[in-house]
Formats: sequence, C-alpha cells, structure tokens
Amino acid sequence: MKKILGLDIGTTSIGWAFVNEAEKEDEKSSIEKLGVRIILYDDNLKIVDRKTGKVSDSKNPIRDFEGGRGISPNAGRTQKRSARRNLDRYQLRRTALIKILNENNFITSKTLLSEEGKGTTFSTYKVRAEATKQKISKEEFAKILLMINKKRGYKSNRKAKSDDEGTAIDGMEIAKYMYDNNLTPSQYVYEMLRNGGKYIPDFYRSDLHNELNKIWDFQKQFHSEILTDAFKEQIESKGKLATSKIFLGQYKIYTAENKGKRDEVKLQSYKWRTEALSKQLTKEELAYVIVEINNNINSSNGYLGAISDRSKELYFNKETVGEYLYKQLKQNSSAKLKNQVFYRQDYLDEFETIWEKQKEYYPELTDELKTEIRDVIIFYQRPLKSQKGLLSHCEFESWEEEYNDKESNKKKKRRVGHRVIPKSSPLFQEFKIWQILNNIELTNIRTGELTKLEQETKELAFAKLNIVNKLSDKDFLKLIVENPKDFQVNFKDIEGNRTNAELYKVFQKILEFEGDEYNFSKMKIEEINNVVTKKFNELRISKEILNFDSEIDGDNFDKQPIMQLWHLLYSFVEDKSRTGNERLLQKLETKFGFKKEYAKLIANIPLQYDYGNLSARAIRKILAYLKEGNTYDAACMFAGYNHSSSLTKEERENKKLKDKLELLPKNSLRNPIVE
Repeated sequence: MKKILGLDIGTTSIGWAFVNEAEKEDEKSSIEKLGVRIILYDDNLKIVDRKTGKVSDSKNPIRDFEGGRGISPNAGRTQKRSARRNLDRYQLRRTALIKILNENNFITSKTLLSEEGKGTTFSTYKVRAEATKQKISKEEFAKILLMINKKRGYKSNRKAKSDDEGTAIDGMEIAKYMYDNNLTPSQYVYEMLRNGGKYIPDFYRSDLHNELNKIWDFQKQFHSEILTDAFKEQIESKGKLATSKIFLGQYKIYTAENKGKRDEVKLQSYKWRTEALSKQLTKEELAYVIVEINNNINSSNGYLGAISDRSKELYFNKETVGEYLYKQLKQNSSAKLKNQVFYRQDYLDEFETIWEKQKEYYPELTDELKTEIRDVIIFYQRPLKSQKGLLSHCEFESWEEEYNDKESNKKKKRRVGHRVIPKSSPLFQEFKIWQILNNIELTNIRTGELTKLEQETKELAFAKLNIVNKLSDKDFLKLIVENPKDFQVNFKDIEGNRTNAELYKVFQKILEFEGDEYNFSKMKIEEINNVVTKKFNELRISKEILNFDSEIDGDNFDKQPIMQLWHLLYSFVEDKSRTGNERLLQKLETKFGFKKEYAKLIANIPLQYDYGNLSARAIRKILAYLKEGNTYDAACMFAGYNHSSSLTKEERENKKLKDKLELLPKNSLRNPIVE
C-alpha cells in the first residue's frame, strides 16, 4: 500500500489530502483524511458587497473566504500601488509643465507657485474664473495651468466600469429642447408618446430633481400635511419599493392603480406626472407620481450620472469648471470641491477658453506652445497597453521551444502557440453549454434509476439555454420531462449563454420601444426568433446577428455578423468623445443598423472579461464531438487530445524523477504572494 500526501498550494489556502493507493489486487485505495488550511491575510478580515462595492468587516472570515466574499489579498497592495503611480505621473507632468513655462518666460525659478498671505486661500480659484474674460498676469496663468494639471477630469474606460458607477448620460440635445420649451421630463415624454414615439431617453438628474420640486411645490397647496420637508428628506435616494412603503407606513396611502397594456400604463403614468404640475391630484395619484419620479432620480444616481449632470450645468450656464467651482466658494467658503468630478472634455474646453483669451494679451502663447502643453503634458494619456502577452497558452494547442536568451547567452525554454479564448465569446458559450449537457444525469426519485439525456432532448435544452443566463434545476426539468416532480438533476443551476442572454434582453427592450409587448421568458425559441427577425427587418437591423455557426471553416468563421458584433463590443475601449463611446455607437449604427438610442443599449451590455483554458482552435475541434453527445474526455480523445495529460503505466514506470526540486528564480511568478 502506497501512502501519498497531496498538496494544492494556492494564494491564500493550502488544500491537502492523505490517501492510501492500492498496489496489489487484494488492496483497496482509500482517503485517510483531507482538508484545507486557510491563510488569513489582513484583507481577508474584510468583505466586499458584490452589488454596491462597499467594504465592511467580516464577522466570519473563514466562511466569507470560502464563499468568495473576502477581498483578495492583493487588493490592498494593488490599491496602494495605483495611488503611487498616479502621484508619480502627476509629479512628472508638473515638473514638465514648470520647465516649459520657465523656458517661455512665464515664471522664473524664484516664482512662488502657491497661495501666500492673508485672504489668499481661494485667490487662484478667483483668478481662474476671471481668466476667461479678462487679462491676468503670467504668474497667475501659470498657477491656473498647474491647477488644471492636478485635476484634469474623468476619461471613460468602458472595461473598467463597475455597476455602482451608474451610466454616463448623453442627452444634451433633449435637455436643450426641454430648456428652450420650458418642459419637464414628464411633459417631454407625454408629448412624445401622444405623437406615437416609443423610446424613453435617460434624463439628467438635475432635470428630474427640478420636476419633483415643481410638482412638490404645486401640490403642497392641496396636500400640505403630506408634502413636508421632513418627508421629502425621508424619501431622498429611495427606490420605488422603499418610497411606496414609506407612503404606506407613514400616511396609510397606497399608490394609485395603473392597469392595462404596457403602452396604456406608460401613457397614464406620464399623464398623471404632467397633470401634477397644474392640477390637483388625489392622494393616491400623488403617491404614484412621487414614487415614480423618486425612483427615476434614484436610478440616475451614481458616479457617472453625477458627472454627466455637472457637465450639463456647465453647458446651460455657459460656465467653465473654474467658474462653476468659484461660484460655490463665493456662496459658501466651506463648500466641498474635492469630490466634484467633471469630464476630461470639460477641462479641455476650459483650457481652450482661457488660452484663447490670454492669447489676446500675450503673443507668446502660440499654437505650437498650446499643443505642447495641452496634448503632450497636461492632457496626455497613453492608450492602455495590450495584456495579450500575459494570457495563458492553450493546454492542447501550445508547445515548448528552445531559444537563445540574449542577456544570459544561454538556451532557455518558453511556451508558444495559441492563446486561450475569452469566456464571453459566442464559441466558448456554446462549448460550455454542450459540455454541461453531456454531463447531466436524471435520477428517477421513485426507482432510483439514473439516465442520461437523449440527443433530441439535449438539442431542445440547448436551444433554450442558448438565450438565457441560466436555468434552475426545476425549470430545466419542466423543459425536458412531462413529470418534473418525479426526477432530480445533478446540477442545481444549468448555466446558459451569458452573452446571448444580455443581447436578447436588449432585443426585448427594442421591441417594447417599438410598441410590441412580449415576454421572452414565456415564449418558445422559434417564436422569439420570428418576432425579433420580423422587427429587425422593419428597422433594417442586421438579422444575421441572431445566427451563429460554430462549424464554419476558415476565415468565414470570424466574418459571421455575430462574431463581428461580439468582437466590437469586447475589444472597444474608448474614444476621445465626451462619453468615450461615440465611435462605438457610430459603428453599431453603420455596420449593424442600430439607431443611436438602441446602439446605446447594445454598447452598455455587460460582458465577461475573463478567459477559458482552451484556445478557439482546440474548442472548435472538440465541440464537434461534444455535439454528438460525447463527454468532454471522450470528445478530447476523438479530437486527438489527452485531456488529463495522464501517463500510461509503462510511461509512469519509465519516468525519470528529479532528486530535488529546483528553487524558483526570483520574480519568476506573476503573483508575489505565491512566490
């Protein structure tokens, strides 16, 4: 009997198992003991809420760590490194800016670049606000540039956004129309719906706040006992359900019933909101209106929503960032300015305005100097470096090769070949579903009999799973058997096609905006595809994005419209527009036919940004055999791969083992905690 101790060494835990392995026919292999030892770093004593991103202390660190709620031990180190990098880059820009200002005689080595003396605390803010309209000194101009260099605005990065950041709002045209015609969001939408419009745009938070205040002030003359300042404060930042509960709990008022077809409910909702500005509402109607608007405001909250709102205020007030901030300081010298973030473009607009004004007084402010200071020093931001070189190699389609290392002049080995595939790829999603389907077993609760799925049943299940995020075991059984209560399935949840699920959510919204009321969750696959295809034909949207064929050979595989759409959404990072995705919206419109409002929906779908462990080349070979009903190991074998890298008995006996393991070279691993 051979005794073996197996160790699985991870970043924050060590899994272990002590087993007896049979060497003779009369012996039986067994597990003596197994377990895991968790290494608790400081960060594991805290947990992060997946929805809000808030960090709090863990009450049960081990349980939270095992449940994946503990913060990565690298998180604190990464955060501090990021702060150091930002500081270093700011200081490099500052040094370069001072140097060029010095060379062009705007300052000298003796110029004081900070505020000094009594009553000068906000003097640079004051001069910055005045610089757009009048002459300032060269030293003051230099201080303004240094101030802009320190805080230069938010620049979008689509892949780095989190859910709690919210959504950037790009509705300046609509906001301008409402401003010119003195309309609230509800009046705009009500007018649009009555004229046959369907799409309801996102509104700036300030416009929604103004609407709520107007309705509140007008209805207060009829319902002063309800619309108190204390009650307004109580419902602030509350969602639909929470606001409804406060109305019910405090005043015993239910919201008015609004029943009917989707379009009728929508029209009635905005009719009440419009009437609330000029006509007395019942208590129930008032509750309905307040709940709806308060929910809209709550939905528009978030980091990006607030930035969009400030940008809109600058536009309508015809102000620069400096004027906007100084106005607050004049009203309240203790005003908090630190967390008021603006778009990068707003700072660029201010830079341009100040430069052009001061150019009237200082001829040395040439276009060449402006380009150098603006594009090379203050606002330069290099594109994100490609990290493709860090991707793992496919275990089946990669190999080791020897090469001569120039530094050490020695022969070394490196792995080359095909890289792993993104999990959001339509190919990976289909591969994952078939792999799961071939592993599903049904247990008859009465007889205990185990059965595999028939091929016809797998194809039926695949069609459904291909457009949903996942199916619960109960929903899956309802789909494939007549008496689901008589069976159990060996998966709690059956994962579907996450990428398609997000796309079909948007497709359903497009149908709703076009006046077609459908619930995809209650429809058959053929019906869903028929109604979507029909509507896409009417709207001249490419219906080919509904189809994916994993068996197409050669270059035509990547030329499929769905692959091109996925690749565009996955690979696009940002452009130089205010919101960072104008070029993406244009491509979605010109290449696939999505109108701008629908392109925005497509552009904002969340994709998985992690990777599988196989390449597209290997998956396409294996997938053909998975579709025939083979399990993963058998499909790999038919495709010519050894899926477990296992050795035969003869190979194991002839394998030469090292006397001792060599030490890892310093910094050879990407994770310093493991090293």
